[in-house]
Amino acid sequence: MRPAMVIVVIGLALLAGCAVGPDYQPPRAAAPAQWTSPLAGGETNGPADLAAWWRNFNDTNLDSLMTMAVQSNLTLRVAESRVREARAEQGVVSGSFWPSIGSSASYTRNRYGANTFPPLSGFGIPLDYNLYNAGFDATWELDIFGGTRRAEQAANAEIGAAEFGQRDVLISLLAEVARDYISARGYQQRLAITHQNIQIQQEGLDLTKSRFRSGLSSDLDVQQATALLTSTEAQVPSLETSFDQSVYHLAVLLGQPPGALLDEMSVVKPIPLTPPFVPAGLPSDLLQRRPDVQHSERELAAATAKIGVAKSDLFPKFSLTGFAGLESVSMNNWFDYASRYWSAGPMVQWELFEAGSIRANVRVQDARQEQALDTYQQTVLTALEDAENALVAYAQEQVRRESLSQSVQANQQALDLSTQLYKSGLADFLHVLDSERSLYAAQDELVQSDQTVSLNLVQLYKALGGGWQEKSQ
Repeated sequence: MRPAMVIVVIGLALLAGCAVGPDYQPPRAAAPAQWTSPLAGGETNGPADLAAWWRNFNDTNLDSLMTMAVQSNLTLRVAESRVREARAEQGVVSGSFWPSIGSSASYTRNRYGANTFPPLSGFGIPLDYNLYNAGFDATWELDIFGGTRRAEQAANAEIGAAEFGQRDVLISLLAEVARDYISARGYQQRLAITHQNIQIQQEGLDLTKSRFRSGLSSDLDVQQATALLTSTEAQVPSLETSFDQSVYHLAVLLGQPPGALLDEMSVVKPIPLTPPFVPAGLPSDLLQRRPDVQHSERELAAATAKIGVAKSDLFPKFSLTGFAGLESVSMNNWFDYASRYWSAGPMVQWELFEAGSIRANVRVQDARQEQALDTYQQTVLTALEDAENALVAYAQEQVRRESLSQSVQANQQALDLSTQLYKSGLADFLHVLDSERSLYAAQDELVQSDQTVSLNLVQLYKALGGGWQEKSQ
Protein backbone atom coordinates (compact mmCIF):
# COMPACT_ATOMS: atom_id res chain seq x y z
CA MET A 1 0.00 0.00 0.00
CA ARG A 2 2.81 2.38 0.78
CA PRO A 3 4.32 2.42 -2.75
CA ALA A 4 0.83 2.97 -4.16
CA MET A 5 0.24 5.92 -1.83
CA VAL A 6 3.61 7.41 -2.81
CA ILE A 7 2.69 7.12 -6.49
CA VAL A 8 -0.68 8.79 -5.87
CA VAL A 9 0.92 11.65 -3.93
CA ILE A 10 3.55 12.21 -6.63
CA GLY A 11 0.86 12.14 -9.33
CA LEU A 12 -1.27 14.70 -7.50
CA ALA A 13 1.77 16.92 -6.99
CA LEU A 14 2.53 16.85 -10.70
CA LEU A 15 -1.07 17.59 -11.60
CA ALA A 16 -1.08 20.50 -9.16
CA GLY A 17 1.41 22.28 -11.38
CA CYS A 18 -1.05 22.63 -14.25
CA ALA A 19 -4.26 24.62 -14.62
CA VAL A 20 -7.06 23.97 -17.07
CA GLY A 21 -8.27 26.75 -19.35
CA PRO A 22 -6.38 29.17 -21.61
CA ASP A 23 -3.34 31.08 -20.39
CA TYR A 24 -3.86 34.81 -20.81
CA GLN A 25 -1.95 36.65 -23.51
CA PRO A 26 -2.31 40.47 -23.61
CA PRO A 27 -3.97 41.54 -26.87
CA ARG A 28 -2.03 43.48 -29.44
CA ALA A 29 -3.59 46.75 -30.53
CA ALA A 30 -2.18 48.51 -33.58
CA ALA A 31 -1.73 52.27 -33.24
CA PRO A 32 -0.74 54.68 -36.05
CA ALA A 33 2.80 55.99 -36.12
CA GLN A 34 1.66 59.62 -35.80
CA TRP A 35 -1.43 61.72 -35.37
CA THR A 36 -3.57 62.63 -38.35
CA SER A 37 -4.21 66.15 -37.02
CA PRO A 38 -0.95 67.74 -35.83
CA LEU A 39 -1.07 70.87 -33.72
CA ALA A 40 0.53 74.17 -34.60
CA GLY A 41 4.18 74.46 -33.67
CA GLY A 42 5.13 70.91 -34.66
CA GLU A 43 5.10 69.75 -31.03
CA THR A 44 2.34 67.17 -31.29
CA ASN A 45 4.52 64.07 -31.02
CA GLY A 46 6.77 65.44 -28.28
CA PRO A 47 6.83 63.77 -24.86
CA ALA A 48 3.75 64.61 -22.85
CA ASP A 49 3.71 65.46 -19.14
CA LEU A 50 0.02 65.21 -18.32
CA ALA A 51 -0.09 64.31 -14.64
CA ALA A 52 -1.09 67.85 -13.57
CA TRP A 53 -2.11 69.33 -16.93
CA TRP A 54 -4.37 72.02 -15.42
CA ARG A 55 -1.32 73.89 -14.11
CA ASN A 56 -0.52 74.80 -17.72
CA PHE A 57 -3.40 77.27 -17.57
CA ASN A 58 -1.54 79.26 -14.87
CA ASP A 59 -4.73 79.88 -12.87
CA THR A 60 -4.35 79.55 -9.10
CA ASN A 61 -8.12 79.39 -8.60
CA LEU A 62 -8.35 76.42 -10.93
CA ASP A 63 -5.43 74.73 -9.14
CA SER A 64 -7.22 75.12 -5.80
CA LEU A 65 -10.50 73.75 -7.14
CA MET A 66 -8.76 70.70 -8.57
CA THR A 67 -7.18 69.91 -5.20
CA MET A 68 -10.51 70.27 -3.42
CA ALA A 69 -12.28 68.05 -5.96
CA VAL A 70 -9.78 65.22 -5.56
CA GLN A 71 -10.15 65.37 -1.79
CA SER A 72 -13.93 65.59 -1.51
CA ASN A 73 -15.71 64.38 -4.66
CA LEU A 74 -18.20 61.68 -3.70
CA THR A 75 -18.14 59.82 -7.01
CA LEU A 76 -14.37 59.44 -6.69
CA ARG A 77 -14.84 58.09 -3.18
CA VAL A 78 -17.21 55.46 -4.53
CA ALA A 79 -14.57 54.43 -7.10
CA GLU A 80 -11.96 54.20 -4.34
CA SER A 81 -14.24 51.98 -2.26
CA ARG A 82 -14.66 49.68 -5.28
CA VAL A 83 -10.91 49.19 -5.32
CA ARG A 84 -10.98 48.20 -1.66
CA GLU A 85 -13.88 45.87 -2.40
CA ALA A 86 -11.96 44.15 -5.22
CA ARG A 87 -8.91 43.70 -3.00
CA ALA A 88 -11.04 42.20 -0.25
CA GLU A 89 -12.66 39.80 -2.72
CA GLN A 90 -9.21 38.70 -3.85
CA GLY A 91 -8.46 37.88 -0.22
CA VAL A 92 -11.56 35.70 -0.09
CA VAL A 93 -10.40 33.76 -3.14
CA SER A 94 -6.83 33.41 -1.86
CA GLY A 95 -8.14 31.91 1.37
CA SER A 96 -9.30 28.88 -0.62
CA PHE A 97 -5.68 27.76 -0.97
CA TRP A 98 -5.46 27.01 2.75
CA PRO A 99 -7.15 24.40 4.92
CA SER A 100 -10.34 25.35 6.68
CA ILE A 101 -10.30 24.38 10.34
CA GLY A 102 -13.25 24.57 12.68
CA SER A 103 -13.98 23.71 16.27
CA SER A 104 -17.11 22.89 18.19
CA ALA A 105 -18.19 22.02 21.72
CA SER A 106 -21.57 20.89 22.96
CA TYR A 107 -23.46 19.55 25.93
CA THR A 108 -26.79 17.75 25.65
CA ARG A 109 -29.14 16.11 28.12
CA ASN A 110 -30.66 13.00 26.54
CA ARG A 111 -33.19 10.31 27.37
CA TYR A 112 -33.95 6.96 25.73
CA GLY A 113 -37.49 5.78 25.42
CA ALA A 114 -38.45 3.12 27.99
CA ASN A 115 -39.98 0.95 25.29
CA THR A 116 -37.08 1.14 22.84
CA PHE A 117 -35.53 -1.99 21.37
CA PRO A 118 -33.54 -3.50 22.80
CA PRO A 119 -35.01 -2.60 26.20
CA LEU A 120 -32.20 -0.78 27.95
CA SER A 121 -33.79 -0.64 31.38
CA GLY A 122 -33.61 -4.40 31.69
CA PHE A 123 -29.81 -4.24 31.44
CA GLY A 124 -29.45 -1.62 34.11
CA ILE A 125 -28.62 1.09 31.62
CA PRO A 126 -30.05 4.45 32.72
CA LEU A 127 -32.55 6.05 30.37
CA ASP A 128 -31.28 9.58 31.17
CA TYR A 129 -27.72 10.58 30.43
CA ASN A 130 -25.48 13.56 29.61
CA LEU A 131 -23.27 13.88 26.54
CA TYR A 132 -20.22 16.12 26.44
CA ASN A 133 -18.46 16.69 23.11
CA ALA A 134 -15.60 18.92 21.92
CA GLY A 135 -13.51 18.60 18.78
CA PHE A 136 -11.87 20.01 15.68
CA ASP A 137 -12.54 19.36 12.00
CA ALA A 138 -10.42 20.29 8.98
CA THR A 139 -10.88 20.22 5.22
CA TRP A 140 -8.28 21.05 2.59
CA GLU A 141 -9.25 20.99 -1.06
CA LEU A 142 -6.21 20.40 -3.26
CA ASP A 143 -6.15 22.67 -6.29
CA ILE A 144 -5.18 19.84 -8.63
CA PHE A 145 -6.69 21.26 -11.83
CA GLY A 146 -6.08 24.95 -11.09
CA GLY A 147 -9.63 26.16 -10.54
CA THR A 148 -8.63 28.16 -7.48
CA ARG A 149 -5.53 29.52 -9.19
CA ARG A 150 -7.63 30.68 -12.14
CA ALA A 151 -10.09 32.27 -9.71
CA GLU A 152 -7.21 34.12 -8.05
CA GLN A 153 -5.96 35.30 -11.46
CA ALA A 154 -9.44 36.62 -12.22
CA ALA A 155 -9.59 38.37 -8.84
CA ASN A 156 -6.19 40.00 -9.38
CA ALA A 157 -7.28 41.19 -12.83
CA GLU A 158 -10.46 42.63 -11.34
CA ILE A 159 -8.37 44.55 -8.82
CA GLY A 160 -6.50 46.11 -11.74
CA ALA A 161 -9.79 46.86 -13.49
CA ALA A 162 -11.11 48.59 -10.36
CA GLU A 163 -7.91 50.63 -10.02
CA PHE A 164 -8.04 51.76 -13.63
CA GLY A 165 -11.75 52.45 -13.20
CA GLN A 166 -10.88 54.75 -10.32
CA ARG A 167 -8.32 56.53 -12.48
CA ASP A 168 -10.90 56.92 -15.23
CA VAL A 169 -13.27 58.56 -12.75
CA LEU A 170 -10.45 60.83 -11.61
CA ILE A 171 -9.65 61.93 -15.16
CA SER A 172 -13.31 62.62 -15.89
CA LEU A 173 -13.66 64.55 -12.63
CA LEU A 174 -10.65 66.79 -13.32
CA ALA A 175 -11.87 67.51 -16.84
CA GLU A 176 -15.39 68.28 -15.61
CA VAL A 177 -14.12 70.68 -12.94
CA ALA A 178 -12.02 72.49 -15.54
CA ARG A 179 -14.94 72.64 -17.99
CA ASP A 180 -17.31 74.13 -15.42
CA TYR A 181 -14.71 76.63 -14.26
CA ILE A 182 -13.85 77.73 -17.81
CA SER A 183 -17.54 77.90 -18.72
CA ALA A 184 -18.26 80.11 -15.70
CA ARG A 185 -15.41 82.47 -16.62
CA GLY A 186 -16.65 82.49 -20.20
CA TYR A 187 -20.14 83.54 -19.13
CA GLN A 188 -18.59 86.25 -16.98
CA GLN A 189 -16.71 87.63 -19.98
CA ARG A 190 -19.82 87.45 -22.16
CA LEU A 191 -21.73 89.35 -19.50
CA ALA A 192 -18.98 91.97 -19.41
CA ILE A 193 -19.18 92.32 -23.22
CA THR A 194 -22.97 92.55 -23.03
CA HIS A 195 -22.87 95.31 -20.39
CA GLN A 196 -20.23 97.13 -22.38
CA ASN A 197 -22.42 97.05 -25.49
CA ILE A 198 -25.47 98.07 -23.47
CA GLN A 199 -23.53 101.17 -22.46
CA ILE A 200 -22.53 101.88 -26.08
CA GLN A 201 -26.08 101.35 -27.30
CA GLN A 202 -27.45 103.54 -24.50
CA GLU A 203 -25.15 106.31 -25.66
CA GLY A 204 -26.44 105.78 -29.20
CA LEU A 205 -30.03 105.99 -27.95
CA ASP A 206 -29.24 109.20 -26.07
CA LEU A 207 -27.69 110.60 -29.24
CA THR A 208 -30.77 109.80 -31.36
CA LYS A 209 -33.07 111.33 -28.75
CA SER A 210 -30.98 114.49 -28.70
CA ARG A 211 -30.99 114.74 -32.48
CA PHE A 212 -34.73 114.02 -32.55
CA ARG A 213 -35.40 116.84 -30.09
CA SER A 214 -33.25 119.12 -32.28
CA GLY A 215 -35.19 118.09 -35.37
CA LEU A 216 -32.14 116.50 -37.00
CA SER A 217 -33.58 112.95 -37.10
CA SER A 218 -36.87 111.15 -36.96
CA ASP A 219 -38.50 109.15 -34.21
CA LEU A 220 -37.69 106.06 -36.28
CA ASP A 221 -34.05 106.34 -35.23
CA VAL A 222 -35.10 106.53 -31.60
CA GLN A 223 -37.29 103.43 -31.85
CA GLN A 224 -34.63 101.45 -33.72
CA ALA A 225 -32.02 102.37 -31.12
CA THR A 226 -34.43 101.41 -28.34
CA ALA A 227 -35.17 98.06 -29.97
CA LEU A 228 -31.46 97.21 -30.27
CA LEU A 229 -30.79 98.23 -26.66
CA THR A 230 -33.63 96.19 -25.18
CA SER A 231 -32.69 93.20 -27.33
CA THR A 232 -29.17 93.32 -25.93
CA GLU A 233 -30.44 93.74 -22.37
CA ALA A 234 -32.53 90.61 -22.84
CA GLN A 235 -29.31 88.58 -23.13
CA VAL A 236 -28.28 89.35 -19.55
CA PRO A 237 -30.70 87.05 -17.63
CA SER A 238 -29.89 83.97 -19.70
CA LEU A 239 -26.15 84.57 -19.33
CA GLU A 240 -26.50 85.04 -15.58
CA THR A 241 -28.52 81.82 -15.38
CA SER A 242 -25.84 79.88 -17.28
CA PHE A 243 -23.13 81.31 -15.01
CA ASP A 244 -25.00 80.32 -11.86
CA GLN A 245 -25.68 76.81 -13.15
CA SER A 246 -21.99 76.29 -13.98
CA VAL A 247 -21.02 77.41 -10.48
CA TYR A 248 -23.70 75.20 -8.91
CA HIS A 249 -22.41 72.12 -10.72
CA LEU A 250 -18.83 73.03 -9.87
CA ALA A 251 -19.70 73.16 -6.17
CA VAL A 252 -21.40 69.75 -6.31
CA LEU A 253 -18.28 68.28 -7.94
CA LEU A 254 -16.39 69.51 -4.89
CA GLY A 255 -18.85 67.76 -2.57
CA GLN A 256 -20.43 71.07 -1.46
CA PRO A 257 -23.95 72.56 -1.65
CA PRO A 258 -24.71 74.22 -5.02
CA GLY A 259 -24.45 77.80 -3.78
CA ALA A 260 -21.21 77.37 -1.81
CA LEU A 261 -18.95 78.91 -4.49
CA LEU A 262 -21.15 81.78 -5.72
CA ASP A 263 -19.41 84.49 -3.70
CA GLU A 264 -15.95 83.26 -4.63
CA MET A 265 -16.72 82.80 -8.31
CA SER A 266 -18.61 86.10 -8.62
CA VAL A 267 -15.27 87.93 -8.63
CA VAL A 268 -14.68 88.48 -12.33
CA LYS A 269 -11.63 86.67 -13.68
CA PRO A 270 -10.48 86.09 -17.27
CA ILE A 271 -10.85 82.82 -19.13
CA PRO A 272 -7.72 80.70 -18.41
CA LEU A 273 -5.24 81.10 -21.21
CA THR A 274 -4.02 78.09 -23.15
CA PRO A 275 -0.30 77.21 -23.23
CA PRO A 276 1.65 77.94 -26.44
CA PHE A 277 2.56 74.28 -27.05
CA VAL A 278 0.74 71.08 -26.17
CA PRO A 279 2.88 67.95 -26.62
CA ALA A 280 0.58 65.00 -27.10
CA GLY A 281 3.08 62.16 -27.35
CA LEU A 282 2.70 59.32 -29.82
CA PRO A 283 -0.51 57.41 -30.52
CA SER A 284 1.10 54.27 -29.10
CA ASP A 285 1.63 56.12 -25.80
CA LEU A 286 -2.09 56.75 -25.61
CA LEU A 287 -2.90 53.08 -25.10
CA GLN A 288 -0.71 53.02 -21.99
CA ARG A 289 -2.07 56.27 -20.55
CA ARG A 290 -5.79 55.87 -21.08
CA PRO A 291 -7.24 54.14 -17.99
CA ASP A 292 -10.36 53.07 -19.88
CA VAL A 293 -8.15 51.06 -22.26
CA GLN A 294 -6.25 49.54 -19.35
CA HIS A 295 -9.52 48.84 -17.54
CA SER A 296 -10.86 47.01 -20.59
CA GLU A 297 -7.64 44.97 -20.87
CA ARG A 298 -7.91 43.88 -17.23
CA GLU A 299 -11.54 42.90 -17.78
CA LEU A 300 -10.36 40.73 -20.67
CA ALA A 301 -7.76 39.09 -18.43
CA ALA A 302 -10.41 38.35 -15.79
CA ALA A 303 -12.78 36.89 -18.37
CA THR A 304 -10.00 34.64 -19.70
CA ALA A 305 -9.21 33.31 -16.23
CA LYS A 306 -12.87 32.59 -15.53
CA ILE A 307 -12.89 30.11 -18.42
CA GLY A 308 -10.40 28.01 -16.45
CA VAL A 309 -12.56 28.30 -13.33
CA ALA A 310 -15.54 26.96 -15.28
CA LYS A 311 -13.54 24.13 -16.89
CA SER A 312 -12.17 22.97 -13.55
CA ASP A 313 -15.70 21.90 -12.60
CA LEU A 314 -15.44 19.16 -15.26
CA PHE A 315 -12.79 17.38 -13.18
CA PRO A 316 -12.86 15.69 -9.77
CA LYS A 317 -12.21 17.63 -6.57
CA PHE A 318 -9.61 16.13 -4.23
CA SER A 319 -9.71 16.99 -0.55
CA LEU A 320 -8.04 15.92 2.66
CA THR A 321 -10.48 15.75 5.56
CA GLY A 322 -10.23 14.91 9.19
CA PHE A 323 -11.78 15.46 12.58
CA ALA A 324 -10.79 14.70 16.16
CA GLY A 325 -12.31 15.30 19.55
CA LEU A 326 -13.30 14.15 22.99
CA GLU A 327 -16.70 12.68 23.88
CA SER A 328 -18.05 11.38 27.17
CA VAL A 329 -21.26 10.92 29.11
CA SER A 330 -19.58 12.23 32.24
CA MET A 331 -17.79 15.44 32.98
CA ASN A 332 -15.38 13.55 35.25
CA ASN A 333 -13.73 11.53 32.47
CA TRP A 334 -14.47 13.85 29.52
CA PHE A 335 -10.80 14.76 29.10
CA ASP A 336 -9.43 11.26 29.65
CA TYR A 337 -7.39 9.60 26.92
CA ALA A 338 -10.09 7.01 26.43
CA SER A 339 -12.64 9.71 25.44
CA ARG A 340 -10.79 10.55 22.25
CA TYR A 341 -12.09 9.89 18.74
CA TRP A 342 -10.71 10.84 15.34
CA SER A 343 -10.95 10.23 11.62
CA ALA A 344 -8.72 11.30 8.69
CA GLY A 345 -8.41 10.50 5.00
CA PRO A 346 -8.69 11.70 1.44
CA MET A 347 -11.96 12.43 -0.32
CA VAL A 348 -12.85 12.68 -4.00
CA GLN A 349 -15.95 14.41 -5.34
CA TRP A 350 -16.85 14.33 -9.01
CA GLU A 351 -20.04 15.62 -10.53
CA LEU A 352 -20.63 12.90 -13.09
CA PHE A 353 -23.99 14.13 -14.34
CA GLU A 354 -25.09 17.77 -14.36
CA ALA A 355 -27.30 17.65 -17.47
CA GLY A 356 -24.71 19.64 -19.42
CA SER A 357 -24.81 22.67 -17.10
CA ILE A 358 -21.05 22.67 -16.50
CA ARG A 359 -20.21 22.62 -20.21
CA ALA A 360 -22.88 25.25 -20.79
CA ASN A 361 -21.18 27.43 -18.19
CA VAL A 362 -17.88 26.96 -20.03
CA ARG A 363 -19.55 28.20 -23.20
CA VAL A 364 -20.93 31.15 -21.26
CA GLN A 365 -17.45 32.12 -20.11
CA ASP A 366 -16.07 31.66 -23.64
CA ALA A 367 -18.70 34.05 -24.98
CA ARG A 368 -17.95 36.59 -22.25
CA GLN A 369 -14.26 36.42 -23.07
CA GLU A 370 -15.02 37.10 -26.73
CA GLN A 371 -17.18 40.05 -25.69
CA ALA A 372 -14.37 41.39 -23.51
CA LEU A 373 -11.91 41.13 -26.40
CA ASP A 374 -14.23 42.98 -28.78
CA THR A 375 -14.90 45.59 -26.09
CA TYR A 376 -11.16 46.12 -25.66
CA GLN A 377 -10.61 46.59 -29.37
CA GLN A 378 -13.53 49.02 -29.57
CA THR A 379 -12.18 50.94 -26.55
CA VAL A 380 -8.82 51.32 -28.29
CA LEU A 381 -10.48 52.69 -31.43
CA THR A 382 -12.63 55.06 -29.38
CA ALA A 383 -9.57 56.32 -27.50
CA LEU A 384 -7.76 57.06 -30.76
CA GLU A 385 -10.87 58.76 -32.14
CA ASP A 386 -11.25 60.91 -29.00
CA ALA A 387 -7.67 62.09 -29.27
CA GLU A 388 -7.90 62.84 -33.00
CA ASN A 389 -11.17 64.72 -32.52
CA ALA A 390 -9.71 66.78 -29.70
CA LEU A 391 -6.57 67.57 -31.69
CA VAL A 392 -8.43 68.79 -34.76
CA ALA A 393 -11.00 70.74 -32.71
CA TYR A 394 -8.28 72.50 -30.69
CA ALA A 395 -6.23 73.36 -33.77
CA GLN A 396 -9.13 74.58 -35.90
CA GLU A 397 -10.72 76.67 -33.15
CA GLN A 398 -7.47 78.58 -32.77
CA VAL A 399 -7.64 79.48 -36.47
CA ARG A 400 -11.24 80.58 -36.02
CA ARG A 401 -10.34 82.68 -32.98
CA GLU A 402 -7.72 84.57 -34.97
CA SER A 403 -10.28 85.44 -37.65
CA LEU A 404 -12.79 86.56 -35.04
CA SER A 405 -10.18 88.78 -33.43
CA GLN A 406 -9.65 90.56 -36.74
CA SER A 407 -13.41 90.79 -37.18
CA VAL A 408 -13.81 92.56 -33.84
CA GLN A 409 -11.16 95.11 -34.79
CA ALA A 410 -12.83 95.81 -38.15
CA ASN A 411 -16.29 96.12 -36.57
CA GLN A 412 -14.98 98.52 -33.94
CA GLN A 413 -13.53 100.74 -36.63
CA ALA A 414 -16.77 100.53 -38.62
CA LEU A 415 -18.78 101.63 -35.56
CA ASP A 416 -16.46 104.58 -34.90
CA LEU A 417 -16.68 105.70 -38.54
CA SER A 418 -20.47 105.29 -38.83
CA THR A 419 -21.01 107.18 -35.57
CA GLN A 420 -18.87 110.09 -36.75
CA LEU A 421 -20.66 110.19 -40.11
CA TYR A 422 -24.05 110.07 -38.38
CA LYS A 423 -23.11 112.94 -36.08
CA SER A 424 -22.01 114.91 -39.14
CA GLY A 425 -25.23 114.14 -40.98
CA LEU A 426 -23.41 112.25 -43.69
CA ALA A 427 -24.97 108.83 -42.96
CA ASP A 428 -28.29 107.59 -41.61
CA PHE A 429 -28.67 105.84 -38.29
CA LEU A 430 -29.14 102.45 -39.91
CA HIS A 431 -25.37 102.24 -40.48
CA VAL A 432 -24.78 102.91 -36.79
CA LEU A 433 -27.29 100.22 -35.79
CA ASP A 434 -25.74 97.68 -38.11
CA SER A 435 -22.25 98.50 -36.82
CA GLU A 436 -23.33 98.21 -33.17
CA ARG A 437 -25.12 94.93 -33.83
CA SER A 438 -22.16 93.50 -35.75
CA LEU A 439 -19.66 94.60 -33.11
CA TYR A 440 -21.62 92.98 -30.29
CA ALA A 441 -22.04 89.75 -32.26
CA ALA A 442 -18.31 89.64 -33.15
CA GLN A 443 -17.20 90.38 -29.58
CA ASP A 444 -19.54 87.74 -28.17
CA GLU A 445 -18.32 85.18 -30.72
CA LEU A 446 -14.71 85.99 -29.87
CA VAL A 447 -15.31 85.43 -26.16
CA GLN A 448 -17.09 82.15 -26.94
CA SER A 449 -14.17 81.15 -29.14
CA ASP A 450 -11.71 81.90 -26.31
CA GLN A 451 -13.85 79.71 -24.09
CA THR A 452 -14.07 76.97 -26.71
CA VAL A 453 -10.30 76.91 -27.25
CA SER A 454 -9.75 76.33 -23.54
CA LEU A 455 -12.55 73.77 -23.37
CA ASN A 456 -11.11 71.93 -26.38
CA LEU A 457 -7.74 71.83 -24.68
CA VAL A 458 -9.34 70.32 -21.58
CA GLN A 459 -10.94 67.70 -23.81
CA LEU A 460 -7.57 67.04 -25.42
CA TYR A 461 -5.91 66.51 -22.05
CA LYS A 462 -8.72 64.15 -21.06
CA ALA A 463 -8.51 62.25 -24.36
CA LEU A 464 -4.77 61.80 -23.84
CA GLY A 465 -5.36 60.26 -20.41
CA GLY A 466 -4.02 63.21 -18.44
CA GLY A 467 -4.67 63.56 -14.74
CA TRP A 468 -2.83 60.71 -13.01
CA GLN A 469 0.57 59.08 -12.90
CA GLU A 470 2.04 55.85 -11.63
CA LYS A 471 3.21 55.96 -8.01
CA SER A 472 6.71 55.05 -9.08
CA GLN A 473 6.98 58.17 -11.21
